[in-house]
Formats: sequence, C-alpha cells, structure tokens
Amino acid sequence: MVSSLTDRDGRHISYLRVSVTDRCDMRCVYCMSENMRFLPREDVLSFEEILRLSRVFIRQGVRRLRITGGEPLVRRDIGEFFTELGQWLHHSDQQGMLDELTLTTNGTLLADYAELLYKAGVRRVNVSLDTLDDVRFRQITRRGHLATTLNGIRAARAAGLAVRINTVAMAGVNDDEFDALLSWCGEIGADLCLIETMPMGETGEDRTASYLPLSRVQDQLRARWSLTPLNDRTGGPARYMRVEKTGQRIGFITPMSHNFCSSCNRVRLSCTGRLYTCLGQEDGIDLREIMRSGGDDVAILKGIEEAISRKPTGHTFLLDEKMGRVSGPARHMNVTGG
Repeated sequence: MVSSLTDRDGRHISYLRVSVTDRCDMRCVYCMSENMRFLPREDVLSFEEILRLSRVFIRQGVRRLRITGGEPLVRRDIGEFFTELGQWLHHSDQQGMLDELTLTTNGTLLADYAELLYKAGVRRVNVSLDTLDDVRFRQITRRGHLATTLNGIRAARAAGLAVRINTVAMAGVNDDEFDALLSWCGEIGADLCLIETMPMGETGEDRTASYLPLSRVQDQLRARWSLTPLNDRTGGPARYMRVEKTGQRIGFITPMSHNFCSSCNRVRLSCTGRLYTCLGQEDGIDLREIMRSGGDDVAILKGIEEAISRKPTGHTFLLDEKMGRVSGPARHMNVTGG
C-alpha cells in the first residue's frame, strides 16, 4: 500500500517518528541544556492518544514507526505500549499495517527491555553513543555511565536485535575516535552511523565550534578503511557504505553539509501532539487540540493532510562557514523526537 499522504513536492509520507516523552536521564550537550524544565504531565499525550494518532497514519499507508523521546524507555508502562504497537506488524486489513517498528534510545534501560522489545516485534534499535571513553562519555552526557549503555547494547544483541550505533560527530570532542568505533562495532556486530550536529534549541554549548562536516570525515576514513558504497535504505536519511574489514555498515547523516530533503518521507509527532513535517522547520499542526476538543478521526486526518500539504521543500538549518555559525529551530530535540 502506497501512502496516500503526499506533499506538494510529490513525496509520499511512509515513515512516522513518535516522541513519547520529553524526559531523559541524560543531558547530552548537543541535545539539551543542563537544567531542563520538562513538560507537565497533562501536556504530554497519553498512550491511548498516541495509539489513536498512529492508527490514523497507518490507515493512510504509513509503514514504518519509530519511537523516540527524550528517552522513551523512561516512560512508565512503555513495555505494554510496544506490545500494543507490535500487533499492527504485518497484519494486513482495512486498518492498514506496519512493516517495521523501531526504537531510538540512549541504552541506559535497554538491558531491562531488550527481550520484551523483541517479543513485541521490534527487530532494530538505534543506540546513541558518542564515545567509548568513560570520562568523555560523562562529559558529553553530563550524567550518564558508559558501562550501563554498553550493557544495554550487549543485551540487545543477545536478544536478537540488530543495533545501529548513532554517533554525533563533533570536532575537538570525539573526532579522534571514529576508527575505534568502527572496529568496536565490527566486534559486536553493529552498524555505525555518524551524524552532523543539528542546531536545535539552546543547550549552553557552542555547537558552531564543534560542527564537523562528514564529507571531510568520510575522506579521512577512506584513507584507512576500504569502504564500498551501498544502495541500502532503512527508511531514514542515512547513506551507507560497507566496511570491508568488518562486514558491517557505516552510515552518514548530513543535514548541514549535504541535505537529503528531496527524498524525505518522514514526519514527526512530538510528545505534545504537534505534528512537525520537517525537523528543521517550525511549521506543523496541533493534533492534540483536535483530539481533546472532540474531533473524530476524520478531523484528525484532515489536520494531518493540511500540515503535509505545507511540508517545506527543505529545512532551514543554516551553515554559514564565513560567519562561523550554525542555526536552526528554537525547540529542543527531546521534545520533537530524534
């Protein structure tokens, strides 16, 4: 089933990313400020509301669903929520079906949930990990423990989950670790994905100074590793290469240096129920208001279609190398969903 949700540029929307919470047990320097003020509970969608909205999308042909946060696994009863979502996998009827249910996590609670996630139908997880150095990990996350995240990754692999390690590439922070990360990922059977810093929200850190174009990183890695371009797609923006020495893949997500907007098939539902049609733009629609004011599913779909009809051709992340600055939306990533 081809998605009936099509924007003005003819892009079919088949991928929904859903933030279930703005809360997180870390405060990563590129994502959040040290002293975050989290949303009151009544502002955050209930699981019943998220399921209802997700069902509307799936009926229109959305085939991939990724659960994000904040850190999604910190939310109470998240296991039951995944079990409910898993019932839509490969179940074709007039209600539509999902091809894939995935998760993005920092890994701190993954050891507790890995087996449940697999039983629910999850087969892939993305784990945020920017360094293999314990001290550096603490500095980047401001309060995380490397051993806990590594335990979660091992538990995920033991449960049968494919793992992709998401690493935000930062100049002067972790740019000396990419070789070590590639080797380690080969040892544990995980893919590695390098991501350019995206300037969203005020975090108290200078992200201009740490911005690192991945075209430069790719050239450096190719001098030391045999990398073969692949046509693999997982529904997201990553472009992959095979690491011949390890057999695993390395992906590159380049919103700043080489945007991928022309093929964007994604929209994001924030934990407050706001639908964002572009990560790098503020335009969207408040689906929570439609629901809580008594709107039926027809009204919800009308709102979704209206927002998607305005989906911008490209994002507004700004890279001004001459001025030495990067800029983007004022909202934080943890509210939007990664």
